[in-house]
Amino acid sequence: RQPQRRCRFCEKKPQLRRPKTGHAVCRDCFFWAFEAETHDTIVSSRMFSPGERVAIGASGGKDSTVLAYLLKTLNERHNYGLDLRLLAIDEGIAGYRDDSLDALRRTEVSLGLPLTIFTYRDLYGWTMDEVVRAAGRRSNCTFCGVFRRQALDRGAGHLKADKLATGHNADDVAETVVMNLLRGDAARLSRCADGVTHTGGGLPARCKPLKYAYEKEIVLYAYFKRLDYFATECLYAPAAYRGHARALVKDLERARPAALLHIIQAAEQIRFRTDARMPELDTCRLCGYVSSQPVCKACVLLDGLNSGNPRLAVGKSSACSAKQQQQRMLTDAGRNRAQCCGSAGARRGCSGSACAAAADS
Repeated sequence: RQPQRRCRFCEKKPQLRRPKTGHAVCRDCFFWAFEAETHDTIVSSRMFSPGERVAIGASGGKDSTVLAYLLKTLNERHNYGLDLRLLAIDEGIAGYRDDSLDALRRTEVSLGLPLTIFTYRDLYGWTMDEVVRAAGRRSNCTFCGVFRRQALDRGAGHLKADKLATGHNADDVAETVVMNLLRGDAARLSRCADGVTHTGGGLPARCKPLKYAYEKEIVLYAYFKRLDYFATECLYAPAAYRGHARALVKDLERARPAALLHIIQAAEQIRFRTDARMPELDTCRLCGYVSSQPVCKACVLLDGLNSGNPRLAVGKSSACSAKQQQQRMLTDAGRNRAQCCGSAGARRGCSGSACAAAADS
């Protein structure tokens, strides 16, 4: 007669096998291990300091819901001394984002964390549904990715947050590493695996407390904790280029579960030559956002949308044509400074200072 299997950490009967390690564990020990590993990631990376205000980028999905629950739990258990806030971005995707925001509002009540919502409509004058109708489905994730990143930074700035915590998990980080390798993007590859990234320009640093947490374990944690989250994938996600990197990473994980961690650890050890040319960060002369170009990508994309040529800044284009487009935008901004700073500019969110900078240039 074979002896009864027991949890790796206690005498209880195991209830699951961890996808990350393959260990058979009971439910309580799984909670303990998952939370302890997240705490170790936070402490070893020195993500937070006592007294900081942390904006949690929340979407209502499993990753951000588990992140919000964990940060609240660990903040109370280990006395981080953090002021936690939920920050959501409404892209304007009917049948997807509106439903996920309903789940997020329930999370706001259950966790007792204040929720702030920013919309693409208010920030950019467009919703993603309108962008897709104008630009087509081929490049919709380019628009959404650029807009969403800037919207989160602006939202965190509005909340006067010191840090912006996102729900990127190990699968996401490994996919990003592979995607940057496939693109040959050395600048992003050099920082995409970092637990804390400092953008500069007065923007809050971005943190990834779940960077070593497997997506499958996040799902298990949310299931056993009975957390309320929205599980439907974005309507436009299947067309994203990231899907190719995701398929490759999933195949590697099936063959070798530790492959995810090894990809992340390898990226963390990459060192670039000291003479390697990296983009120098400055601020956009139109909106004031951090940018390596005179005009940030969001402004360039918006210019294409507003001019009726949404694919102008998407896809392959020569450096010469890109510079010509940016110079035209700066010239138009300077010429229309008086109109932009009037009532129409107020509707577009112009503060006047950005227009002055564009005119001076």
